[in-house]
Formats: sequence, structure tokens, C-alpha cells
Amino acid sequence: MLNIELEKSGFKLYFKNYLILEHSNEKPCIKTGFGKAKVKSHYGDFRIREKKLIEIALNEYQISFQEDTKIEIMFGKQENSVNAKFNIIEEHLEISFSTGNKILNRFWIRLQANENEAIYGCGEQFSEVNLRGKKIPLWVEEQGVGRGDPPISGDWYTTYLPQPTFVSSENYYFHSESSCYAIFDFGHTDYHELHFWNIPDKIVIGKQQTALDTVAALSKWLGRQPELPDWVYDGVWLGIQGGKDIVSEKVRKCLDKGVNVGAVWVQDWQGVNIIGPTKRLLWNWEYDNTLYPDLPSFIKTLNSQGVKFLGYINSMLAPNGNQYQEAIDKELCVKDQNGDTFIINTDSGNKIMLDLSNPSTLDWLKSIIKENMINIGLSGWMADYGEYLPVDIVLHSGEDPMEFHNKYPVVFAKTNLEAIEEAGRLGDVVFFTRAGYSQISRYSTQLWAGDQLVNWSIHDGISTVIAAGISSGICGIGYFHYDIGGFHSLDNISRDKEIFMRWAEMAVFTMTMRTHESIRPKENWQFDSDDETLEFFAKMSHRFTHLKPYLQHLSKEYRNMGYPPIRACYLHYENDPELHKLKYQYLFGQDLLVAPVFKPNATEGEVYLPDDTWIHIWSGKEYKKGLEIVKAPIGQPPVFYRKDSNFSELFCNLKDV
Repeated sequence: MLNIELEKSGFKLYFKNYLILEHSNEKPCIKTGFGKAKVKSHYGDFRIREKKLIEIALNEYQISFQEDTKIEIMFGKQENSVNAKFNIIEEHLEISFSTGNKILNRFWIRLQANENEAIYGCGEQFSEVNLRGKKIPLWVEEQGVGRGDPPISGDWYTTYLPQPTFVSSENYYFHSESSCYAIFDFGHTDYHELHFWNIPDKIVIGKQQTALDTVAALSKWLGRQPELPDWVYDGVWLGIQGGKDIVSEKVRKCLDKGVNVGAVWVQDWQGVNIIGPTKRLLWNWEYDNTLYPDLPSFIKTLNSQGVKFLGYINSMLAPNGNQYQEAIDKELCVKDQNGDTFIINTDSGNKIMLDLSNPSTLDWLKSIIKENMINIGLSGWMADYGEYLPVDIVLHSGEDPMEFHNKYPVVFAKTNLEAIEEAGRLGDVVFFTRAGYSQISRYSTQLWAGDQLVNWSIHDGISTVIAAGISSGICGIGYFHYDIGGFHSLDNISRDKEIFMRWAEMAVFTMTMRTHESIRPKENWQFDSDDETLEFFAKMSHRFTHLKPYLQHLSKEYRNMGYPPIRACYLHYENDPELHKLKYQYLFGQDLLVAPVFKPNATEGEVYLPDDTWIHIWSGKEYKKGLEIVKAPIGQPPVFYRKDSNFSELFCNLKDV
């Protein structure tokens, strides 16, 4: 399975007969070096630069051990050498690196590439799907606001969930166990250069026969999300806030109009924080008795109507909440360089941040989740943020913040999951996160796309959640959704009726439908802004619940096989190079093809159909392979099903729902 061919000035290393590395004195496959980081951050937006970078090409090599499943090579010589061990373990290749020189903190490795190769993954990407030709920094941070040219904040590659992971159309996957800052460069014709800000402990490469098998094998390695409760597919989650009376009235209004309501998501369950003229959430994790008097009883009333209650939490605390001082007194927060509690500035004011490297902090946070949330009846919550951890701090564990930063949201998700497990509620209670890194798929029950603009922006609007669903699916995420209508609303940007409807019709073909009022609810169109919208929204909720048998099927496929529900189209039709050019359509399972409308005032939609027989859901017309333009009035986005699907009758009846 491992084979090395020696050449005049180097070697070629093959794994399962596929060329992985090519090394020569002129073109070494590994470099090392040292550098110093310059990092600035503001509201979760980071600017990372390199200072005094030194690169050392490791031209020389020596093979010290070789057999079919194990090879050991020393690259370089003397104090700058790096030892690489290649081992076949359970059919994947593990490469571990070590050096005796502790000064070395930069590392480059070049993997062989093909000119026509497509690259997918690197976590959740919002602007691109095929990353060939791109250079992607990997660092957990805010996605950014108004990402464009120029952006208000962020860049095309900034993301809440980066991951040092990719899948090639050559049917291999690559994953690094490193948590440091990294830059993956896919811009070269004959190699991919992967740059790490440390010597990575381990790299994993898997090679399979098919694209779907490759994604499945990667998912097995990364870990799969816990199975969603069955109630998730029984209706939409209404984003509502403002107090018990407002929540009650909006639920009643929706039920009267026939909306299938599965849950209310109430982000201000713990109260609000007045900052000058602005109303933001109070970050103190217990229910507010003014807005929600006797919340446990209210939750029971909603449950009796078939409606779950979901809340909100993050890993920071506000100074006007009682938990703020408790966390300081117990030394549960990150510290500054002087040993004092670090005060972090957010868009909601100054806060303190929990030190998740401290086991006592994790126990404290879990007790809050169990006692203040699960025990009073919450069926789930948004586990927000995770991107803000500064690097100019001191952690309880003594770890380098540059190494812990990317791990922070994963530890946060793991803590939420453990609280649910310890309460004996796994499989019933859910939470959803936006930030993450490697192994987030093991611990987060759901991913949501974060804070998009409430408009048609190509780099920060409705279209970006399509790319996000595809790319995160490649990297192990199965349960993905987004705010229907988006979140961020600026002075000159607000959600209108058309885009809300387009976002809602698209959300039918995901694993969860959830609305958000946006950051400025009064200026933005809501599901109940007029009767037509509410009736339309009811219809979309019926379509979603109509698809429940198919959603359950997709869930089982993901859990058992590792196939993401939202799939890049090439995964089932990998011999069609045209599919690598697509960014704005996806397969929802094998049997549905969805091409959402992402432009305003559209009456038609463009879709590329792979080589199969497809039925247009709304007209019943049959199509073959090729580019098609179909009518797409509001409520009828371009959606097709495979004629040979076992769910054909279910799909055929969707138009009558």
C-alpha cells in the first residue's frame, strides 16, 4: 500500500498507487523555518501577519526504514532536520513529524496535484466551493459583515468554521490534527502547498475508489454529529423575542394560520441588556422573571400545544448579571498578562470570557446548562460565538493561545453536549453552533451558518449559505441550517418580503427550518408582517413536514454511512467535470436536486442537471442531462427529483401540499 520509487536526486512516494509526494533537491516537498506572529483583533475579526519569517528548504533526505506499511524518512540535516514517519493504519495513511529543534515553528508540505483536479472543504466556506486556484487561511473568526469589494469587515475566506481538511476529486482526503494557524494554497499547477504555524503532530490521508466513499471515510475519521430528535422534522422553529405575551400571541397567530410550529427559539429568555439606545441580550444564563415570569410553567403550556422551547447561551458573561462576579471570584475566566481577568470588547459591550482550558470552568458551565436550562424544560438552544478568544491572554492550562484559539469553540460544543449527556437527555435536547474547527462534528448537534446579510449580496447574502452547506458537508457536517431571512441588517440594508420568501422556500430543503428576526427586527420583514407572507410561510412549513420520511432517511444515511444530506453534485456524478464549476446548486441526498433562487426579481432559474432522468417537481416535466432554464415564481424554486427514486411518490405529491 506504501511504495517509494527512488530517482536520481529524490523520490516519489505512492499510497494505494496514488502519487502523494515527490521530492528532489531542486523541488523539496518539505520546508521548515521560524517566524513571529503579529495579531490584531476587533469584535472577533482578526488580522494576522508574519514577522521575520525564515524558510529552510529541506533538500537532503535519508530513508531509515522501509516496508509495505511503514516508511521513515529524515528530511534535512543537523539542527534543522525533521523526521517523518509514514504508517498505514486501518487503510489510511498517517504521517507524523518530529524535530529536536524547538525554535522551528513553521512548516510547509507539498502534495502532488493534477491540473484538472477539484478541491472541496477547508471547513465551512461561504464564497467558493471548488477551492482549486485559491489560497485559504484557516483561523476561527467572524465571517465578516458586508463581505465584498471592499468589505465592511472580513474577507471572502473568513469563516466561523475553518478546518485543515480537504477532499480532492482524485478521491483522496487530507486532514491535519494541528490546531495552529495555517494557510492552504491550491494555486499551483502541480502541487498543493500547505503551510502550518507549527510542526504538525500528525497528518492523515485517505484514498478511496469513489467520491462518496472518500467523503464517508473522512466523516468516519472526523466523527459524526449525534442523531437529531424526531421532533425536529415536525415543524418550523420560530425566532421570537420580547417577552411571554409576545411569544404567546405570535405562536397563536401562526397556529391559527396553519403553520406547523415545531418550536419557538427565544434568544432573550435570559433578559435584555440596554446599551445606550440599543437593546441587546443580557449574557447571564438564567431565565429573566420580568420578561418570562414562571418560565417553566410557560414552557409546559407550549409543550402541551406540541411546541418546544429553545433558548440561547454563549461562553461570555455581562457585568450586570450575577454570574459575572461569581465567575471572577472562582477564577473561571481568561486572564491578561498581569494575571487579572481579561475584559473583552464585543459589539454588545465589555464582557468576560470563560476559560475553557480550566476543568473547573467546564464543570461550572455544565452545571448552569443542566440546572438553569435543561431542568426548567428547554429542549435546545443556540450555543453562540466561540470565535473571539484573543491571543494576548493567559490560559489556566498554560497552553499557547495561538494553539488553543481554534480549539476553543470545539471545547465549548463538547461542554454543551456533555451537559446534555449527563442530564440523560441526548437524543431529545439539541443545540446549534456556528463556530468550530476539527472534530466539531463529534460534538455539535447542529451547525447553523451564522450571521449573513439580509439581502442578495453574493459574498454575504442568501447565496453564501448554499456554499456553506456544501463545503461543511464535505467536512463531516450532516445537520446544517441557517437563519431564514439572514441576520445582519445595516442602516441601508433591510430584509424585504421577496428575499424572506426566497429564503423560506429554500429552507424547505434542509434538515431544519428556523427563522431569525434579525439584528433590527422593526426594520426587517418577518414571517407575520402580512397575511400573504404568513400563509406562504405556513405552506412552506407543510412542505417541510411532508418531506419528513425523506429527512429521516437522510439522517440515517449520514449517521450510518457518513453521507451529508447537502451534497456537492459531483459526489454522485463524479465523471462530469462541469459539476466542479457549480456553486449555487446542490443535491439534497441522492434524489433531490435543488438550485435556489438567489437573485432579486427572478421569474426563472438556471440549473445544470447531471446524467440521469429528472422530474421537475412543480410541472412534472421530465428532463435529461444538461443546462436548463425553468420557470421559478416565488414558492417554486428549481427543484427536481430522480425518476428512479424510491421516494418518487412523496416528491410528486409535494406540489399539492
